This record gives sequence, structure tokens and C-alpha cells, in this order.
Amino acid sequence: MTLVAHPRRCPAWEVLEEALTQRRSVRARYHGHDRIICPHLLGWRHGRIVALVYQTEGSSSSGPIPADPRHRWRSLFLDEIEDATIADEQWQTANNYNPDSDFFDSIILTVDLK
Repeated sequence: MTLVAHPRRCPAWEVLEEALTQRRSVRARYHGHDRIICPHLLGWRHGRIVALVYQTEGSSSSGPIPADPRHRWRSLFLDEIEDATIADEQWQTANNYNPDSDFFDSIILTVDLK
């Protein structure tokens, strides 16, 4: 796939890249909902930069985060993330993390779980 735009032009890119490489959580607003997210993967989908995140707090358009940790995964378009900042909350994951998803056209960066 040809990259349409450089991801660093998106304001949320720097914060999510830092959080992903350092295993830090992020406080952000997405589609009107405040969230605490833990970025796991940055990639491309249909010409847009997207992040696979694990949501630990806040809400989404579908309501509160699920009680089952395996259902807290979200794909967020970076150009729709607002007010992203590194947070003090602990970085988290779930045992069903899969970086080999067919959802992404290409992967730029993924968390090292070693």
C-alpha cells in the first residue's frame, strides 16, 4: 500500500507513538467521549492512520466499557482523537491481543509484549 499522508502530521501521532513504545496510557477524547487508552498498534486502514487501543476507563458511543477485558479493544482513527496526553494510569492489555489482524492494510508500529 502507498502511504497517503505522513502520520506525524496528525496531532495525536506523537503522543500515541510515545505511549506505545514506552507502554504508557493516554487520556484522550474520541467522538465526544473521554477515555483512558493503551495503544498497542499504529497502522493504516483505507488511507487513514489508525490505532488499535485497549480502553481501560471512560465510555464510548456504545456505552460504558465492558466488564470482560477481552472486549475493550477499540480501533480509533488518529485524526479524530482530540486532546491526547500521556496519563498516569497504568498501561494495560488483555490476553487476546492480536497484532496480525486483517483489519489493517499495513502496520507501522506495534507494542513489544516481551
